[in-house]
Amino acid sequence: MSLQFFWFIPTHGDSRYLGTAEGGRTVNHDYLKQVAQAADSLGYEGVLIPTGRSCEDPWVVAASLLPVTQRLKFLVAVRPGLHQPALAARMAATFDRLSGGRLLINLVTGGDRAELEGDGVFLDHAERYAQSAEFIRIWREIIARGHTGESFDYDGQHLQVKGARLLFPALQRPHPPVYFGGSSEAAHELAAEQVDTYLTWGEPPAEVAKKVADVRSRAAKYDDPHAALSPEGARSGRTVKFGIRLHVIVRETEAEAWDAADRLISKVDDATVARAQAAFAKMDSEGQRRMAALHAGGVRRDRAALEISPNLWAGVGLVRGGAGTALVGNPQQVAARIQAYADLGLETFVFSGYPHLEEAYRFAELVFPLLPRRLREAWRAPANDQGPTGSVGEAVANVYVPRAAQS
Repeated sequence: MSLQFFWFIPTHGDSRYLGTAEGGRTVNHDYLKQVAQAADSLGYEGVLIPTGRSCEDPWVVAASLLPVTQRLKFLVAVRPGLHQPALAARMAATFDRLSGGRLLINLVTGGDRAELEGDGVFLDHAERYAQSAEFIRIWREIIARGHTGESFDYDGQHLQVKGARLLFPALQRPHPPVYFGGSSEAAHELAAEQVDTYLTWGEPPAEVAKKVADVRSRAAKYDDPHAALSPEGARSGRTVKFGIRLHVIVRETEAEAWDAADRLISKVDDATVARAQAAFAKMDSEGQRRMAALHAGGVRRDRAALEISPNLWAGVGLVRGGAGTALVGNPQQVAARIQAYADLGLETFVFSGYPHLEEAYRFAELVFPLLPRRLREAWRAPANDQGPTGSVGEAVANVYVPRAAQS
């Protein structure tokens, strides 16, 4: 199985240390452009742009980065309750056409009730997932029918449309791929029925295996509308792709990597951890609950307490909401852990590291050559071992060009 790697655009801030302004850097368009262009030139498949009140708006950011990148795909959020599905469909179709098919959709239901209420969403957990299911069903149908000019009617519990249509269709068929993550039963059912790729946060492999098996078995119960009919006139069950969202701390030696992990949380004090954990405890997100459980409230900060599985470290989740774990180790160790997840059926890996600009380079240079990577055609190295824009590395003794690493 070839793998695809995504990086992360840090629209909520970037730093060398978590939980402090020390070592922080100004996140403006110039910096976001640097990160995006690094990911583009290094051959990452795409970038995830986060969403929420602590972030810059993902659609505005993604649109601003289109003209300064060439092949990079953008995984951009839609949020039921904030967007109406017909408007979101027009936004997606426009972005997809103008980008030449570089749009991916991240369906985000949300799990922070205080944030949701601030945005005008007052539904409980079950109602939010019901609304999300209706939202993405409408969104998918409007975009799919846009290719044939058909309209769409829907009368649901939370959402209704009548005569919804696209005059200018999306480029990708039947619609830009939909990504989605969630750990509750309702989330798994939604993923099984409607999404293209299910993303999990970085839990130990055994727990990830359970989630993959559950979503896969649920998906098999739904007909795939795009599958060929059997001789009996039945369609096969849906298949879902799988991915994972992780941070990464990779260095040339294992000792250096663990030292870097310790430095990342070296400025975090107990009061900051307590405030962060109290905020997380108020959320009704099953995924956030599972992330918080991995580090037991941050009472201890040593490797023995935070290494919850070989080379899987829960230190990021002490103060950061959402994805709270990182792969830590030398390149061979990190590659081995990635392969272990791939062996479970995961194809997409969405990584980030602090600071995001430098770590995008470090991960690509140290780990890409060690893994079977889904290379974009434009970035395949030609026979003379030169990269897309020239030689790879510094010429040796004015004559010899270093051989490019193949992946």
